[in-house]
Amino acid sequence: MKYGKILTVPEDSLADELGLVPGDKILSVNGMELRDIIDLSFAFADEEIEMLVEHADGEQELFEFDKDYDEELGVEFESAVFDGIRHCANNCYFCFVDQVAPNMRESLNIKDDDYRMSFLYGNFITMTNMVDADFQRIKQYHLSPLYVSVQCTNPELRKEMLRCRTADRIMTQLDKLEAADVEYHTQIVLCRGLNDGAELDRSMADIIARQPHAQSMAIVPVGLTKFRTDCYPLQGFDKESARRVVEQVEKVQAQERAKHGATFVYLGDEFYLLADMPLPPAEYYDGFPQLDNGIGLARNFVEQFKAAKAEAAEIAENYQKKHRLGIVTGTAIAQLFERLAKSLELSDVEIQMIPVPNNCFGTTVNVSGLLTARDMLDNIEPVADKLDGIMIPESCLRAGDNIFLDDVSLQEFRDKIPCRVETVGSGKDFYEALTSWDDYSGVGSETAAYMWQSNAAYTKRGGRE
Repeated sequence: MKYGKILTVPEDSLADELGLVPGDKILSVNGMELRDIIDLSFAFADEEIEMLVEHADGEQELFEFDKDYDEELGVEFESAVFDGIRHCANNCYFCFVDQVAPNMRESLNIKDDDYRMSFLYGNFITMTNMVDADFQRIKQYHLSPLYVSVQCTNPELRKEMLRCRTADRIMTQLDKLEAADVEYHTQIVLCRGLNDGAELDRSMADIIARQPHAQSMAIVPVGLTKFRTDCYPLQGFDKESARRVVEQVEKVQAQERAKHGATFVYLGDEFYLLADMPLPPAEYYDGFPQLDNGIGLARNFVEQFKAAKAEAAEIAENYQKKHRLGIVTGTAIAQLFERLAKSLELSDVEIQMIPVPNNCFGTTVNVSGLLTARDMLDNIEPVADKLDGIMIPESCLRAGDNIFLDDVSLQEFRDKIPCRVETVGSGKDFYEALTSWDDYSGVGSETAAYMWQSNAAYTKRGGRE
């Protein structure tokens, strides 16, 4: 039986008034079985509700009540999908899940490819496991926008890269989304010598032609770890090959900005950092539509830092004594962090950069978000006793419970360091940590639960068809 299992019940919520408690299972609303919070949101939009709930002891209870149309139950669920996350049907040449180190956080090994998670949380999907009923539901509920992993628009090459016989249907599937008036963002994981060069030109042209339903395209470099065992020979990008990609894409970006006033095609930060080329200005990211995909993270961080600096008007050094602060980053972004820190010219702060090679996944993986606690500790411990404080990237931690990829908690991590350790997430955080370390308290913890309230609003935008 499908059900939504309640994780928390906030005080004074409708659920609290009804007497629901964590562990209760919502089985149906107005006779409708629930596959996910999408079904729940639409069913709960009625004003007269019959809700069947199963309590922890197995007893079932029918709740009957009236509510305002836009009144929400207010609970948080253990999962957004009640019938299980739909798994990937592919065996991609470049699959990062297949390259994860052993003994990592369990969630890293989940190969999800679920259109519902794409709509709700921006997860990218290949659509190879979708059937007509899925497209019908997308149309009925107007699930827009979606996030689609295109990889390439050459049908035979896409079928080869994804190792899936249905992968060649991508253009027809995009037609179906457009017929349902669904907008979508796209992604290409660029593999050197495979879907780059002329194939990339073809893919960009094909998706650009699908505007306005196609909202954006992100191009990110393939990630290769030392645990990759796939027999297909893939190679990562180096300085020269990354530079060629940037130059190729910049031509298309210039054409799009001249024609439509927006860049549309965006490159992952790694390309600019690998190529040792300047990041595009903030306006080239058009409001950062794919920030969660790592597109423009570095530029956004810089802009946040500059805004915090400008807001302060003048840099006030709130220190009674000289401080030596360590800044932990991935190797790709270390120089940028160092330049920002030094731009403040703080007389009472000495900066110790601690760029951490990723020995867990392999040193070709150089982003901060994939650093493990162990690798960071190995690089911090030799200098920690000489520091007054250490900043670590908040992106290394799972939101809600502050656990690193290798299942070490933030508290366990702190217990191994003789000085204070705080997390830094935004450019504003970084500015505040540098200029007022004694008062800085790190990034606040955010819940990792699936909150119904955060996903119900679309019922008011699109209504029912």
